[in-house]
Order: sequence, then C-alpha cells, then structure tokens
Amino acid sequence: MSRAADRSAQGETLSRAVWSVLAEQGLERLTVRAVAAAAGCTTGLVMHRFPNRRALLLHARQMLHRVTRVRVEALEAEAGSPRAALRAVLRQGMALDEQTRQESIVWMGFLAAAVTDEELIAEHRRNNRAWRERIERLTAAAAPEWTAERVATVTLGLITMTEGMAAYAAADPAAFPAADQERMLDSTLAAYGLA
Repeated sequence: MSRAADRSAQGETLSRAVWSVLAEQGLERLTVRAVAAAAGCTTGLVMHRFPNRRALLLHARQMLHRVTRVRVEALEAEAGSPRAALRAVLRQGMALDEQTRQESIVWMGFLAAAVTDEELIAEHRRNNRAWRERIERLTAAAAPEWTAERVATVTLGLITMTEGMAAYAAADPAAFPAADQERMLDSTLAAYGLA
C-alpha cells in the first residue's frame, strides 16, 4: 500500500475515532488521549493530525456538515416534488435512528464548545447559515406563492422545531420515538400548509 493510501486510511480511522468519542462519551471526554485509545494508536499520531482539542472539535463539525450535505443532496435529487424534498430534508435532521441521534449529539457538543471560541463559533455559524439557506430555498419552492418574508418566517419555524426535536430525542430517545417525531414534523408542515 502506498504512503498516501496509508495516510488516507489513518485519517479515516482517526475521523471515526473523533466521531465515536464525541458521540458516545461526550464533549468533556473528547481528548487526544481518548481519540488515540478509540483509534488504537499513539497520542503522537493523533497530535500529528489534530494538535489540540479545538482541532478535534472542528474536524467533528466539518465531518458532520459533509455527511449531512451529501445525504440531503441525495434526498433532494430523489424527491418527487418540492414539498417531498422539504419533508425529506427536514426529517433527516431529526434523531430518528442511531446515526442521526449521534449526529445530534455531535452537533450539540460542538455548539456547547463553540459558544466561547471565535474560530469554532464561526464554523458553526457558517454551516448553520448554509442550512438555513437550503431550507429557505426548499420552502420557497414548496410554496411559490408566498412572500419572501413568509418563507423566511416559516423556515425559522421549521428549523427550530426539527432541531429542537432532535435535541430532545438525542437526549431521551425513549420519550421521543421516531414515530412521534415524524408525526410532529407532519403536523408542523400541515399547520404551515406544506403537507
């Protein structure tokens, strides 16, 4: 195997380890040492790629953005209508299964760490603004007769409902099962006239 392939495989292993520690052990346990243990490597190898905790957090957030962007682009492409695309994209952002539950935990962990860190909060804001633009575009396509102001208001309502639901469900999946989350999404879309 070539050196580039070795580095790529190491990078993938470290990425999975960063994600695993953050999603399964929480923000307070995300350390270079914990990532090394999860990856089965030395702390030196981890520090070569991620010199500090901020780098670990930034990587986790960037990875989350990439994973969800690929997924939502596929969902949009497969949707049969603008309203179906809007529902599918919002749905994937809730904590409906183990993968999306972990994604919600990573998102919340990153937000908690980012509040007092200018570099991290800038990354968070950039990705959240991209998300808002996507939902606004999908909402406008689903209701072309609406004013820009109405689209913007409904977009904020849809985002806060789905992200709030994801946060609650990630923390207590038994109290917020997937079926209940989907009913809430459908009720919200119906209330806005987007069902």
